[in-house]
Amino acid sequence: MFAVIETGGKQYRVHQDGVYKVEKLAGNIGDKVSFDQVLMLGGAENVTTVGAPFIKDASVEVEIVEQMKDKKVIVFKKQRRQHYRRKKGHRQQVTLVKVTNIHNK
Repeated sequence: MFAVIETGGKQYRVHQDGVYKVEKLAGNIGDKVSFDQVLMLGGAENVTTVGAPFIKDASVEVEIVEQMKDKKVIVFKKQRRQHYRRKKGHRQQVTLVKVTNIHNK
Protein backbone atom coordinates (compact mmCIF):
# COMPACT_ATOMS: atom_id res chain seq x y z
CA MET A 1 0.00 0.00 0.00
CA PHE A 2 1.24 3.49 -0.79
CA ALA A 3 0.12 7.03 -0.03
CA VAL A 4 0.92 10.47 -1.38
CA ILE A 5 1.27 13.00 1.45
CA GLU A 6 1.94 16.72 1.54
CA THR A 7 4.37 18.22 4.04
CA GLY A 8 6.66 21.22 3.90
CA GLY A 9 5.08 22.40 0.65
CA LYS A 10 6.15 19.21 -1.15
CA GLN A 11 4.48 15.94 -2.04
CA TYR A 12 5.97 12.53 -1.23
CA ARG A 13 4.93 9.04 -2.33
CA VAL A 14 5.46 6.82 0.72
CA HIS A 15 5.19 3.09 1.37
CA GLN A 16 4.73 1.09 4.57
CA ASP A 17 8.07 0.75 6.49
CA GLY A 18 9.85 3.09 4.06
CA VAL A 19 12.40 5.69 5.22
CA TYR A 20 12.12 9.16 3.65
CA LYS A 21 13.88 12.54 3.90
CA VAL A 22 11.34 15.38 4.34
CA GLU A 23 11.55 19.06 5.24
CA LYS A 24 12.34 19.71 8.91
CA LEU A 25 9.65 18.63 11.37
CA ALA A 26 9.41 19.76 14.98
CA GLY A 27 10.14 16.89 17.34
CA ASN A 28 12.82 14.65 18.76
CA ILE A 29 14.19 11.31 17.64
CA GLY A 30 11.64 8.58 18.33
CA ASP A 31 8.61 10.91 18.33
CA LYS A 32 5.50 9.85 16.42
CA VAL A 33 4.01 12.29 13.91
CA SER A 34 0.76 11.91 11.97
CA PHE A 35 0.11 13.44 8.54
CA ASP A 36 -3.56 13.96 7.72
CA GLN A 37 -2.99 15.73 4.39
CA VAL A 38 -3.18 12.57 2.28
CA LEU A 39 -3.65 13.26 -1.44
CA MET A 40 -3.87 9.68 -2.72
CA LEU A 41 -4.02 6.10 -1.46
CA GLY A 42 -3.37 3.02 -3.55
CA GLY A 43 -2.15 -0.53 -3.69
CA ALA A 44 -4.96 -2.30 -1.82
CA GLU A 45 -6.78 -4.69 -4.21
CA ASN A 46 -5.59 -2.50 -7.13
CA VAL A 47 -7.92 0.30 -6.02
CA THR A 48 -6.60 3.86 -6.02
CA THR A 49 -8.38 6.63 -4.11
CA VAL A 50 -7.71 10.23 -5.11
CA GLY A 51 -8.65 13.11 -2.83
CA ALA A 52 -10.15 16.45 -3.78
CA PRO A 53 -7.68 17.76 -2.63
CA PHE A 54 -7.32 15.52 0.46
CA ILE A 55 -8.83 12.19 1.44
CA LYS A 56 -11.13 12.58 4.43
CA ASP A 57 -10.23 10.47 7.51
CA ALA A 58 -6.99 9.14 5.98
CA SER A 59 -3.67 9.56 7.77
CA VAL A 60 -0.07 8.39 7.65
CA GLU A 61 1.83 7.79 10.89
CA VAL A 62 5.61 8.22 10.88
CA GLU A 63 8.39 7.99 13.43
CA ILE A 64 11.25 10.50 13.46
CA VAL A 65 14.50 8.61 12.87
CA GLU A 66 16.99 11.49 12.63
CA GLN A 67 17.23 15.29 12.47
CA MET A 68 20.05 16.25 10.10
CA LYS A 69 21.29 18.62 7.42
CA ASP A 70 21.11 17.86 3.71
CA LYS A 71 24.02 18.07 1.27
CA LYS A 72 25.53 21.52 0.72
CA VAL A 73 24.16 23.60 -2.14
CA ILE A 74 26.58 26.16 -3.61
CA VAL A 75 25.23 29.46 -4.97
CA PHE A 76 27.76 31.26 -7.17
CA LYS A 77 27.09 34.70 -8.66
CA LYS A 78 29.34 36.34 -11.23
CA GLN A 79 29.29 39.37 -13.49
CA ARG A 80 31.75 39.17 -16.31
CA ARG A 81 34.45 41.83 -16.67
CA GLN A 82 33.43 43.45 -13.36
CA HIS A 83 35.51 41.35 -10.94
CA TYR A 84 32.27 40.51 -9.15
CA ARG A 85 32.12 37.03 -7.65
CA ARG A 86 30.10 35.79 -4.67
CA LYS A 87 30.05 32.24 -3.37
CA LYS A 88 27.57 31.11 -0.73
CA GLY A 89 26.78 27.68 0.64
CA HIS A 90 23.61 26.44 2.30
CA ARG A 91 22.69 23.20 4.07
CA GLN A 92 18.94 22.67 4.42
CA GLN A 93 17.68 21.08 7.64
CA VAL A 94 15.78 17.87 6.97
CA THR A 95 14.15 15.10 9.00
CA LEU A 96 14.52 11.40 8.29
CA VAL A 97 11.21 9.63 8.96
CA LYS A 98 10.05 6.00 8.85
CA VAL A 99 6.44 5.24 7.86
CA THR A 100 4.88 3.04 10.53
CA ASN A 101 1.24 2.92 9.48
CA ILE A 102 -1.10 4.05 6.69
CA HIS A 103 -4.73 4.49 7.82
CA ASN A 104 -7.80 4.70 5.63
CA LYS A 105 -10.76 4.98 8.02
